[in-house]
Amino acid sequence: MSNKKIVPHLWFDTQAVEAADFYVSTFGEGSKVTNKYKLHNTPSGDVDTVSFNLLGIDFMAISAGPFFKFNPSISFIVGCETKEEVNRLWEKLSEGGKTLMPLDKYPFSERFGWIQDKFGLSWQLIFTHPEGDQRPRIVPALLFTNEVSGKADEAIRFYLSVFKDSKMGSKMTYGPDQKPEKEGNIMFADFQLFDTWMAAMDSSLDHKFNFGEAISFILNCDTQEEIDYYWEKLSFVPESEQCGWLKDKYGISWQIIPKILDEMLEKGSKEQAERVTQAFLKMKKFDIKKLKKAYTK
Repeated sequence: MSNKKIVPHLWFDTQAVEAADFYVSTFGEGSKVTNKYKLHNTPSGDVDTVSFNLLGIDFMAISAGPFFKFNPSISFIVGCETKEEVNRLWEKLSEGGKTLMPLDKYPFSERFGWIQDKFGLSWQLIFTHPEGDQRPRIVPALLFTNEVSGKADEAIRFYLSVFKDSKMGSKMTYGPDQKPEKEGNIMFADFQLFDTWMAAMDSSLDHKFNFGEAISFILNCDTQEEIDYYWEKLSFVPESEQCGWLKDKYGISWQIIPKILDEMLEKGSKEQAERVTQAFLKMKKFDIKKLKKAYTK
């Protein structure tokens, strides 16, 4: 179980374990798979879940069918200490993938490239010397496009108001000579929610994608009161509420999860884990008392 408050969650068709192993071998430097377990008798059948750590950042992934597909609306920025590191990661991640921005020199970095790997996950590899607060090596990046283009600044202010342990980082906006981008929109900004840094960008280009469920953010909660608070503040699309999942007003998916759930699934007997699974499959917002009742039944 992750000790992090916020954990990126990746939805695969069948390749979650394969992808986790690939990412761990690609990034190296202490990256590792930390846990695997199987959920039984879900609407997607028996599904594999895997937790892994890349360069100090925790991830979780699930193989639960072909319902959601990755797109570049959420990518992961990887801060590299050398140009050689950018090149090495690019070589590994580009195999079977798709180039979104060529590996090259840009005004903001001497070495940068944006790649969609063979599983469809997007990575921004950048040679950087960050100033100010130390940033983690990997930062989720939110690209506000189409209906939410121009709302990155509003969204950041919203998240900073919802998450009490939060702060603003850097912020750069588009100028008048950067059309079709609108002057004043966010070119790049980052912010911290608990111990997780995130980035946001606006784009006025005609992108063929929006935020979706393939990448969501697990919010690990200690109490029912905490679950209730974040559910009330974040949930905006009632039809998206299911098994702890919700969608906020910008289209980003969150999973509001009690920490005790992972403990039950990982440490309980097969029978206990199956009872808990069947209990939470019936829930929208998680109810800790009902989960505990199913576990101890």
